[in-house]
Amino acid sequence: MDYDRRFPAISDLKSRARARIPHFVWEYLDSATGSESVLRRNRAALDAVLMQPAALRGEITPDLSCHLLGRDYAQPFGISPVGMSGLVWPDAERLLAQAARRGGMPYTLSTVATRTPEDLADHIGDQGWFQMYPPRDAGIRRDMLARAKAAGFHTLVLTVDVPAASRRERQTRGGLTQPPRLTPRLAMQVARRPVWALGTLRHGMPRMRLMDGYAPKEMTGGTLPSTAHIGYLLRAAPDWDYLRVLRDEWQGALILKGVMEPEVAAQAQTDALADAIWVSNHAGRQFDGAPAALDALRAIRPATTLPLIFDSGIEGGLDILRALALGADFVMLGRAWHYALGALGGDGPDHLLALLRKDMISNMAQIGARRFADLPARLLTV
Repeated sequence: MDYDRRFPAISDLKSRARARIPHFVWEYLDSATGSESVLRRNRAALDAVLMQPAALRGEITPDLSCHLLGRDYAQPFGISPVGMSGLVWPDAERLLAQAARRGGMPYTLSTVATRTPEDLADHIGDQGWFQMYPPRDAGIRRDMLARAKAAGFHTLVLTVDVPAASRRERQTRGGLTQPPRLTPRLAMQVARRPVWALGTLRHGMPRMRLMDGYAPKEMTGGTLPSTAHIGYLLRAAPDWDYLRVLRDEWQGALILKGVMEPEVAAQAQTDALADAIWVSNHAGRQFDGAPAALDALRAIRPATTLPLIFDSGIEGGLDILRALALGADFVMLGRAWHYALGALGGDGPDHLLALLRKDMISNMAQIGARRFADLPARLLTV
């Protein structure tokens, strides 16, 4: 199949993925919370960033390589953590880890993934980041950190923007529970998606295997609403004291994910509690009244000299360049990689990687930018 002709944009992958993933799973992946207005703000903020096209610059061969947290990457983007990734597409975590290793980009394994760090140890290479929803129990936390480190995950991502379960009404209407349970309505949806169904049958019903290993049996025996899973029952809402303890316990780079406040980024740097800040509104999945993540990036950049990672609303290479021009050092995508898996299976991530690189190269040539350091000067809006 000629992927470049049939799927030249993320929107093409999204459309095909929707036709291959059961509806209740699609609602889990694609939904936000509330009226989903923050999704529209994310998109509008990105679209408002204009750059000056360039003429008479000669031939331009952009350099996409970058350096982050002591490591070199082939391009300034990677794979965000997505909970229950293996529900979206069978064996998603392993497929994405392998793609990250091939592509020279970080892959972030979620605490609430369907695979454990040990499951990916032979697949991740040197590209492993581990995302932590902070356990309330100190013993569980230390064991989780030790397991991630032993499995080869060198960077810890602490999510700090989920103090409570969001409602995600669209996801709830879809009928997903934790652990997933096939009602007659959902079974009918699965029957209409044979590739997904056969893959799930082969790899087993998705579960939060890492968290299940720490949960008392009475927690794992019943069925929970999709937005109040076992991960929520075991974890705490972190504060500065929790972060200080975690900083002492983790030997490696530490990233704070979900920061939208300049003062938080500034204090994290002043107190030497983080090595990078991940600016994100959780792609609209937590709080519908949040500002666009790009507006938060604008405010946070002057407040800290720490590297800034950005996500929320990225739909192509031009969006990546927009974020970099406004002060991001690196960009992460979550849903897009799963659209790629849903559309093309194991071939999807490599195609998406190539698509994003081509898009970035083309757009950098259009604005006369050879390096990412050239981007701010091409901005028409700040």
